[in-house]
Parts: sequence; C-alpha cells; structure tokens
Amino acid sequence: MSRVGKRPIPIPAGVTVQISPEAVEAKGPKGTMRQPLPPGIVVEMQDGVLHARPEREERALAKFHGLGRSLVANAVTGVSAGFKKELDIVGIGYRAEVTGQRLTLALGYSHPVIFEVPAGIA
Repeated sequence: MSRVGKRPIPIPAGVTVQISPEAVEAKGPKGTMRQPLPPGIVVEMQDGVLHARPEREERALAKFHGLGRSLVANAVTGVSAGFKKELDIVGIGYRAEVTGQRLTLALGYSHPVIFEVPAGIA
C-alpha cells in the first residue's frame, strides 16, 4: 500500500482554499477549480497544509482516501502552477517543429505529420 492519502497537501503562496463537506474549491493565479470529494472523505486545513482523512475507520472508505487526496492535490497544483505535458521524441531521424500554431512532426513516415495546435495550448 502506498499510503498516498496520508501525505499532506502544501498550499503555495497566492492560493486560497475553501473547504465544504462535499467539495474543495481552490483559487489561484491560474484560475479557480472546484473538486468534489469522494464519499466518506473529509479534508481539513491544519498549519497551512491540507490533510485528507476518512470520516470513519472503515475498510470500504480506505479505497477513496488516496483518491480524494490526489484529486485535491491536483486541483491545488492546477490553480498555482498549471498543468504541463511534455513530448519527448527519442531516436535518430525524428524531428518536431512548431511554426505559429502548427506542429510539424517527422516521425519516419513518407510524409510529415502536421497538427494544428488548439487555442489555449502553448
């Protein structure tokens, strides 16, 4: 067992958190996120960090403990630093090039693969 649910969630500077019985709302420089909590999970703030815990000690609630903590931690990260996905191209002869809003990929096909980058993605 990883015990993910027991790890505290630090609150970065510039992020405010409002806790209600059914959800956690985080506001930060990147926006606002409202994350509903799984059934039976309670989130509390102590000393500037958030802690997730089951509302009662039952084996049936243990499966939601880590899930609830991860969902709230992802919401806090999203409003403070944003989400990022990096593309790694490994190998010889492969290439990627961004021109404006167009991504051109040379992936070993007989032709380049051209992908239009959606609005809001950098």
